[in-house]
Amino acid sequence: MKLTVAGTGYVGLVAGVCFAEKGHDVTCVDVDEKKIKLMESGVSPIYEVDLEELMQRNYAAGRLHYTTDYREAYRNPDAVFIGVGTPEQPDGSANLSYIAAVSRQIAENLERDCLVVVKSTVPVGTNDRVEQFIKDFLKHDVKVEVASNPEFLAQGSAVHDTMEAARIIIGTESEWAEDMLRQIYAPFERPIVAVNRRSAEMIKYASNDFLALKISYMNDIANLCELVGADIEDVAKGMSYDARIGANFLKAGIGYGGSCFPKDTKALKYIAKQHGYQLRTVEAAVEVNASQKTMLFKKASQRMITFEGLRVAVLGLAFKPGTDDLREAPSLDNVELLLAEGAELVAYDPVAAENFKKRYPAGQHGKGSISYVEKPEEALTGAHICFIFTEWKQIKELSPEQFQKNMEIPLVYDGRNLYDKKAMQAADVEYYSIGR
Repeated sequence: MKLTVAGTGYVGLVAGVCFAEKGHDVTCVDVDEKKIKLMESGVSPIYEVDLEELMQRNYAAGRLHYTTDYREAYRNPDAVFIGVGTPEQPDGSANLSYIAAVSRQIAENLERDCLVVVKSTVPVGTNDRVEQFIKDFLKHDVKVEVASNPEFLAQGSAVHDTMEAARIIIGTESEWAEDMLRQIYAPFERPIVAVNRRSAEMIKYASNDFLALKISYMNDIANLCELVGADIEDVAKGMSYDARIGANFLKAGIGYGGSCFPKDTKALKYIAKQHGYQLRTVEAAVEVNASQKTMLFKKASQRMITFEGLRVAVLGLAFKPGTDDLREAPSLDNVELLLAEGAELVAYDPVAAENFKKRYPAGQHGKGSISYVEKPEEALTGAHICFIFTEWKQIKELSPEQFQKNMEIPLVYDGRNLYDKKAMQAADVEYYSIGR
């Protein structure tokens, strides 16, 4: 089928590339001309495993196109997928301005019957409004329906999560729309769950918020484990054998980040409030996560008299490995606090360092300073304290002896529980982790 994808971020670009890989003719639309030229050269604007290879292959095969010409892109496709951002507003609600802008462009340029599919995460009921909005601005006598098709990809494994999806959720209000989406997704050969639009919108929020709840619950239990002398990793292992609980998302740490969980928990909380209902479980998850992010800093503050003038190694900046995304990354909260205290930070991240430099360029920041290095060992050299925020392979592969050998004071605060406590102890490293 001939498909147009609006937006070339994590949602739009990954969807477009994967549709092309499955044989569809795909045009990706973006307003940024530099970004379009970058993608035409085979370079992905986001760091994602396997994405560039698929981009290059499908562009060369003529199945994948990039353009800023939205008028032509929206003129005669079989379906348009909307994958633009819905960023969080100060009150926690979703900003739908990008959705509205694309919807109007589609309406004013569409010249044939078309299915418009919203992949972006939107409040329940938004697709009803999008359909009416498009119909209000139609310039030609064409049939348009809107469907919901939320994505469930995880950054760092987005291509795999799309190509090998556990399920594909489609929310439609007619057999025609459902049949269209079934045809589009037939080459993927994945389970399809067909529901109405509002249920599809809610499935997205309910799924993400449940995972956020699970993470926050384990972090809460981890904090209690420290107080009572239990080990959260043993507790998680014991829990994982229960099929009702499962083994995923039981790892304790310094909280979740990224573009989904923080935004979606706040958005669902806002939606409930708008309807006069209080989602107490989700509110608790938000509160626990906010506190958990700076748990290491709080621990270190009790140990140190001051951070001023101390060389502090920061290992890992991205919110998770496999991505250069810094949105809601725990590193941001902690770096801000450490700089305010006058620390001299030396940061390492194999992928996200360039993005971090845009927020914190190398040099002085208030009382503190920050510099960047190419290897984790360089960050440790001469350090008085080390914070670990991301479980990159390059960091996990450091031996306890390297901390002892390279650091001025072998004092480590590990937010991802990467190392064996006894091994660190045997290497004479003062080691603090989460829930152990």
